[in-house]
Amino acid sequence: MKIILDVNAILSALIRDSTTRKIILNSQFDFYFPEPSLHKIRKYKDYILEKSGLTEDEYDKLMATLFKYIKLVPTEEIEKNWDEAKKIMEHIDPEDVVFIATALSIADSVIWSDDRHFEKQDKVKVLKTEDIIN
Repeated sequence: MKIILDVNAILSALIRDSTTRKIILNSQFDFYFPEPSLHKIRKYKDYILEKSGLTEDEYDKLMATLFKYIKLVPTEEIEKNWDEAKKIMEHIDPEDVVFIATALSIADSVIWSDDRHFEKQDKVKVLKTEDIIN
């Protein structure tokens, strides 16, 4: 299965040795993350360090480890579907247009997110953490 991770899934995997982290590191799924959203993870670095108790070095190593299992989707690929994704998601949550555009760029993919606002669209299938576990 091809799964687009939202920012919260990555944050969860960074903050603690969670189910999310275990799924990313130990499953046979193909994980993807939009390159333009990396800045959001970086924006929360201090928060992650505080909540996780990780040192900067441990954080960097964990990021590198996670992204061995997560393919970055280049901005150029995402931009091809931006207009369609914007029509779908802009009125719901403009910050999540990037995830819809990424999913539209990767055939037969789903988004992994526990954010309820994704349920307000019906163009891309969205799985919650409990769906991924099952």
